[in-house]
Amino acid sequence: MSAPAAHAMAHDAMAHTVAHTARSGSAVAITGTTVIDTAGGRPRRDVTVLVRGDRIAAIGTAREVRVPADAEVVDGRGKFVVPGFIDSHVHGSGQEEIDPPLFLVNGVTTVRDLNGQALLYDWRDRVAAGTLFGPRSVVASSILDGNPSLLAGLGAPYVEVANAKEARAAVRAAVAGGADFIKVYVRLAPDAYHAIADESRRLGVPFVGHTPDAISLTEASAAGQRSFEHVYTNWFATSSEEVEIRRRLAEISVGGGEYNSWFNQTHPLEVRAARTFDPARARKVFRRLAADGSHQVPTLAQHRVFDLPESVALHDDRLRYLPAATRDGWQAQLEQVYLAGRSARDVAEHRELFRARVRWVAAAHRAGVPVLAGTDTGTAYVYPGFSLHDELENLVEAGFSPLQALQAATVAPARFLGLRDVGTVRRDAVADLAVLDADPLADIRNTRRVHAVVVRGMLISADRRERMLGDIEAAAATGTLSERLAGCACTQVPQAA
Repeated sequence: MSAPAAHAMAHDAMAHTVAHTARSGSAVAITGTTVIDTAGGRPRRDVTVLVRGDRIAAIGTAREVRVPADAEVVDGRGKFVVPGFIDSHVHGSGQEEIDPPLFLVNGVTTVRDLNGQALLYDWRDRVAAGTLFGPRSVVASSILDGNPSLLAGLGAPYVEVANAKEARAAVRAAVAGGADFIKVYVRLAPDAYHAIADESRRLGVPFVGHTPDAISLTEASAAGQRSFEHVYTNWFATSSEEVEIRRRLAEISVGGGEYNSWFNQTHPLEVRAARTFDPARARKVFRRLAADGSHQVPTLAQHRVFDLPESVALHDDRLRYLPAATRDGWQAQLEQVYLAGRSARDVAEHRELFRARVRWVAAAHRAGVPVLAGTDTGTAYVYPGFSLHDELENLVEAGFSPLQALQAATVAPARFLGLRDVGTVRRDAVADLAVLDADPLADIRNTRRVHAVVVRGMLISADRRERMLGDIEAAAATGTLSERLAGCACTQVPQAA
């Protein structure tokens, strides 16, 4: 039997086991462990977490919780249990031998996928049915952009809308096609944008995405846009020179597919916004976002690569879990797009920008804007699963406490996504859990030390986790993977969609 066939058989067997586990009520017990309360309560020490089926059946001391004879037991002494992590900004590659298991072995049990395509809707539905072993997913529409779109010819799933009528029709088509939410983009005209907002509200679906050039951050928030991805033009609203910056932004002229041109023209405006950050103005903007219930998904992991490409580790051990085509594409993008032609001044400005992005996210957080941890997987050197831990470290660098960083990857996105009983460790909650070898509240980098994972009641023990990593590495090495998606703008341009 070939290696790909053997891997596929093992993958199918695991999916069957997940479905059987949920039906049979099989038990998992994590004994003598410490449970981290993402609601902010004190950690519960020396307790047993008992899972029955896909739910947490009990949490208590050894005297309070009896471990069934048929339970799979994890020795939790010296270990820490947290909810399964949620990555709030990913782009699926379409290779189910790579992405779904990489998320799971890193403790990421839910993803919000911004790369809306039919295959990803299929993954979502198969995971829900128990026939694909992967993270729960909530999936976007194709990107709704203006005409001409920055994404033209780049392979990303997008729809150009030139007016309100086309915009409403695009929203209706996206919902009918299976989208969980609508994604808006950079070049939308005001009438099309507000039509999207109104039609989304009428159909009861959220809309999220970038802030269009023609719409201010506070206007978008008031219109009902519930999350803002990356930093990008968002921080124009907190500049003392916003009026002049927006005047120059309106003068930008780009044709279809001219993404790099757009980045080059907005770069000096970003520098200007970073240097003219107005704390008093920012507090008003952030209070408005918080009052509207708007969320920020900063994706600092992706910004770090773009702003600081010289810091990328070209021999990162995590690369072995990705196929050669991905590795080669990433290196070419780094060399030909991120690094090529950057002067010493460019390098200095991008370093300045990254530091300013971190400070901007910190200020938004302090002002009460809810922040969701998202990575932008699919862009160069942002790894499925692994990079969520990088993002948690970035948030702590931005002034979040380790608990607040954990909340940005658990309870906060669960609430945002409307996922009841997810993102917490308590009785009757969904049994999505990560078992860590060290305390994440002492050092957020300890989230990387994943010992075991529970996915909707299915235990990935330490041994099983190592076998899964081996299977992923073998699948990546064969080069005979499932067909990739039609494309993601993030593999074509400096920053991701």
